[in-house]
Amino acid sequence: MKHERDMRGAFPVAAMERLPATEALLVQLLRAWCDGPKGRVRAQAALVDRLGAARGEACHAAFTQVMQTLLRHGRRRLVRHHADCGCVGADEAILAHFVSTAATGEREDAMLIASLLVDGAVLMPLTEAAVQLGLHLRRAEGRAGGQIPEPARATRH
Repeated sequence: MKHERDMRGAFPVAAMERLPATEALLVQLLRAWCDGPKGRVRAQAALVDRLGAARGEACHAAFTQVMQTLLRHGRRRLVRHHADCGCVGADEAILAHFVSTAATGEREDAMLIASLLVDGAVLMPLTEAAVQLGLHLRRAEGRAGGQIPEPARATRH
């Protein structure tokens, strides 16, 4: 049995159906990507289907850059749930929130979140890749007719 400390990133913190569509898509991409080469092909195909060839490839490249940076420089190994699981683990949720925050232009907040995932030396490159990834995913959400979240500074009332 794995040590409990090694599994803390798997603790369920949300349900897939409760996540904003962009964050749910990101969790699905993460799960597929972590399934190995076949899963990465599925993730790439899903992005090309949603965004078209050129934008889908660009989104996949940004996603790959984020994932490779996390794998090389992560504070610890990311833990994910099975592709069909309805739960969202802590690591999945923090990655989705990080990318979503980066896409809204809140770079400082995104870098603060990223500091939970990687060492300081790679905060900027990881955040910039997350900005690009998040913008592509938001574009996919817009094309699917979903509601794109407003930047954090938007007036609500």
